[in-house]
Amino acid sequence: MKHIRLRDLDVSRIGLGAMGMSHGYTGAGSDDEQSVRTIHRALELGVTLIDTAEVYGPYTNEELVGRALKGRRDQVVLATKFGLISHTGRDGGTDSSPASIRTAVEGSLRRLGTDCIDLYYQHRVDPGTPIEETVGVLAELVVEGKIRYIGLSEAGPDTIRRADAVHPVTAVQSEYSLFTRDPEARVLPVLRELNIGFVPFSPLGRGFLTGKIRSPEQFAADDFRADNPRFTGENFQHNLDLADQVAAVAAEIGATPGQVALAWLLAQGEDIAPIPGTRRVERVEENTAADALRLTDEQLARLSALPPAAGDTHNPAQMKMMER
Repeated sequence: MKHIRLRDLDVSRIGLGAMGMSHGYTGAGSDDEQSVRTIHRALELGVTLIDTAEVYGPYTNEELVGRALKGRRDQVVLATKFGLISHTGRDGGTDSSPASIRTAVEGSLRRLGTDCIDLYYQHRVDPGTPIEETVGVLAELVVEGKIRYIGLSEAGPDTIRRADAVHPVTAVQSEYSLFTRDPEARVLPVLRELNIGFVPFSPLGRGFLTGKIRSPEQFAADDFRADNPRFTGENFQHNLDLADQVAAVAAEIGATPGQVALAWLLAQGEDIAPIPGTRRVERVEENTAADALRLTDEQLARLSALPPAAGDTHNPAQMKMMER
């Protein structure tokens, strides 16, 4: 597995998102033993970046990751997130106040079974707390040794600049894939100007780009994709057509559609470390193999020319929490 640097932080250029092991994609049920095997296999394959958050579950995903990494902590760059659970009793969906962060970090440290979090992200920008206050307390946590590096998730250019002026931001995590090209116009140029790394989540379009989703009826009622705009109505057929074009490139080179989608993403820069999520060993083996896949210039151009997916990435309430 090749490595890249997120600013000063060395990571495998393909990571592992743990969310789906216990949150969001719940239709198939959870299987903690299977998920632990998947994390262990990822480490064997050279993955060093493991991503979770306190809100996944809530809390149970951090506990799962903590159990999986017992005795293996020194093999990983461990990332988690705060800010979508208020620990001060605030209403409104976000809380990145200093008091809430201090409570959040202690809980995450305990559940993850570690004395230091490598990369600590603000999960969503909190309009009720100036970003300078949020980053200020994170900088204190760095000095105290409770976190090593600071990250932001789904933050816009102005917030990124203001945050980085207080303390260096190591990485920004946002949705980015052949389906979601939003960061290219405004966010990526700022990250490269400031030497901040980029960690795309949902690099496989929440599973659409694997080619395995053919009908909305595949989703159980408690799978969040069941009413996600991209997976319903006319949007579904439009997006299925896009996925089929990715699959056509995969057929040309004897790869899977998911590997092609990841290879395209990796080709967008040496400062990008996607975190495809899975709870299955065979999927993590497939995803990590994309590290060795090389697309031709013509194939890259053809994929880049595809139109973006139809429909918002989230429901209206969640979209309001994302800076675009």
